[in-house]
Amino acid sequence: MRSSMTITNPNFPSTPQFQQSNTHLQSYKHPPMITLHKSTKPLDLSANSLKNSGFLSAIGNAIEEQEYRKARAEVIRKGMGLEGYNVEGVSIGGHETCVIIPEFKCAFDIGRCPARAVAMNYLFITHAHLDHIGGLPMYVATRGLYNMSPPTVFVPPSIKEDVENLIELHRKMGDVELNLDLVALDVGETYELRNDLVVRPFKTHHVIPSQGYVVYSVRKKLKKQYIHLKGREIEKKKKSGVEITDIILSPEVAFTGDTTSDFLLDPRSSDALRAKVLITEATFLDDKCDIEHAREHGHMHIDEIIEHSKWIRNNAILLTHFSSRYHIEEIREAVTKLQAKVQAKVVPLTEGFRSLYTP
Repeated sequence: MRSSMTITNPNFPSTPQFQQSNTHLQSYKHPPMITLHKSTKPLDLSANSLKNSGFLSAIGNAIEEQEYRKARAEVIRKGMGLEGYNVEGVSIGGHETCVIIPEFKCAFDIGRCPARAVAMNYLFITHAHLDHIGGLPMYVATRGLYNMSPPTVFVPPSIKEDVENLIELHRKMGDVELNLDLVALDVGETYELRNDLVVRPFKTHHVIPSQGYVVYSVRKKLKKQYIHLKGREIEKKKKSGVEITDIILSPEVAFTGDTTSDFLLDPRSSDALRAKVLITEATFLDDKCDIEHAREHGHMHIDEIIEHSKWIRNNAILLTHFSSRYHIEEIREAVTKLQAKVQAKVVPLTEGFRSLYTP
C-alpha cells in the first residue's frame, strides 16, 4: 500500500512528494542533496504545539482584523440609510464637508468636490468657508466636461456676487465655459425642485453669514368640506376651477452646515427640528475644547445637544463636522454619552476619520 502527501501550508517550506512503503521510507534526492527520512515522531497537532508555532496567533489576528473591517463597514452602512434616504458624504471640520442625498439629486455644500457629488443636479451652499465651497468651480467644470446639464446652485444672497466673481475668475484663468444657474435663496423663501419637492433656507449662526436648508415633500390632500363627495362630483368641481385640495408640506431632511446651538432655540427653526432627518454638526466632543470655545468659533459642542435635546424631535440625526483631532473610536464614545432617547436616533458620519488601531 502506498500513500502520498503534499505540504501546502504557506507557513511551512514547500517540499517534494514522498512515498511511504510498509517497511521503509524511500529516499528522495533533490539538488543540492536532500534526503527525506521517515519521521520517528508523529506530527504534533496539539493546541500547545500550534500555539507555540504562532499558527493560532496568525489566525487570531486575521479573525480580529476581519471583525474590525466588518464593524467599520457596518458603521458606514448605518450612516447611509436614514429614514428611507441614502445619505452619503464626508465631513471633517476645517477640511471638507459635502453630504449627498441621491433621492433628491442634491448635495449640501461641496467640500473638495468628491466624485459622487458631480452627478447631483442641485447644490446647496451654507456659507463661504473653503472647506464647504472650495470645490464649486471643479463641480461646475466637471459637469460641463461630461456634457451634463448645468447645475442649479443655491447660495445665501449675501455671497451671490462673490460667487459670480469666483466663477468668472476661473472662466478667465482656464479659458473654459462654466455654466450654472446661480440662485440667491433667502431665509423664508421657497424654491420648487420638482412638483413634489421644495426647499426653504433657515437661519443658522456661524462666524460669517450662513444658512441651513430644509427639503419638504409636497402632497395634496382633499379639503375636509369635500371628503363626503363621490368621484364624479369631485371631478366636476375640479373642472369648474374650484380648488378642492390643500397643499401639505412635510419636512423630510434638514441640513445646518456650521452653526452654534442657537438654532436649536430659534422658533423659526422648528421645521428643521421636526424633519425626518436632521444633519447637523458637533465639532467638539471633549473638555479640551469646551462649549465657550465652540461658540467663540461658531460651532457646536456635543454637550449642547444633551442640554437642548428636548427640542429635537427628528426621527434620525446625522452628526457631522467633527474636529480632525478625534479618532473614530473617540467619536463613537462621545455619542454613547447622549441620553438614551437621543442616542438611539444618532449616527455619526465618520467617513475619512482615522482609527486608533490603524497607523
